Amino acid sequence: MNKKLKKTLLILLPIFLGVFLIWYFLGKFSQEQIDKILYDLKHANYYWILLSLFFGILSHLSRAYRWHFMLDPLGYKPKFANSVMAVLIAYLLNLVIPRSGEVGRAAALSKYENIPFEKGFGTIVAERISDIIMLFLILGIVFFLQTDLIISYFSGVDPTKKIIILLLGIVLFVFGYHFIKKSKHPFLIKIKSFLSGLLEGISSILKMKKKWAFIFHTFFIWLMYILMFWAVTFTIPETSNLSFEAILVGFIAGAIAMSITNGGFGAYPLFVATAFVTYGIAKESGASFGLLMWFSQTVMVLIFGGLSFFLLPIYNKENVT
Repeated sequence: MNKKLKKTLLILLPIFLGVFLIWYFLGKFSQEQIDKILYDLKHANYYWILLSLFFGILSHLSRAYRWHFMLDPLGYKPKFANSVMAVLIAYLLNLVIPRSGEVGRAAALSKYENIPFEKGFGTIVAERISDIIMLFLILGIVFFLQTDLIISYFSGVDPTKKIIILLLGIVLFVFGYHFIKKSKHPFLIKIKSFLSGLLEGISSILKMKKKWAFIFHTFFIWLMYILMFWAVTFTIPETSNLSFEAILVGFIAGAIAMSITNGGFGAYPLFVATAFVTYGIAKESGASFGLLMWFSQTVMVLIFGGLSFFLLPIYNKENVT
């Protein structure tokens, strides 16, 4: 497969997937359920949306500030306004082409702050590793909080089968580890590279001069993400009493949706609604929540990302290289 075709597929496949999921999503609802969703969207308490957007803005400001902790050891001190606008432009670009935002973000500081592209991009990649770690941490918390549910699932299983399942899991893990370690298959080599990069990223963060400030902002960013999600639960009555566990599960489902399509296009409401059904929320109410959450995030990115795209060259009109 040539590079041009590969790039085209990387752009089009998430869009096609999003369109397919919208078609699939709508096909699961009766007209009565669709009417309920439209009613929810019309009568939602949008003051909670504003609070959610406030948390979102705080997360973006914190992300821009955290970036400086990685650029400082390299000898670069960009203007905070430029960092903020570069971050917002990155989110905007990711709505169009997944992962293109990282390139655009590094290019913006390369143009307006004279930071070499490869160095700026390298800090962004290392920064993403910390975000992956946080996502895994939240997943771990979800599994911990859902221990009773997992145990109840296996409670009816014969004890002998439990031991067999446990031993089989251990054997598969050990075998899989050694197989991946020795394999020369391109896909498995990528997995090895990813895991080694993850460990390298963790060690580089721990060796950072301002590591505690970096770690604080990393936790703060993800706390704001969760609070964004939490605030929107109060927009409609059916989701206003969700448990903390349900909120985290829905949040993880939404994060997965965001990663497989352009900004969660088509996937976000479906994934979140499916997660909420587990907690007794009707799928149309879960869909209403998902649409409100996705739409508010997308509008925020379009507005602030668009303004940043317009204002960045004006703000730096005397510094363009």
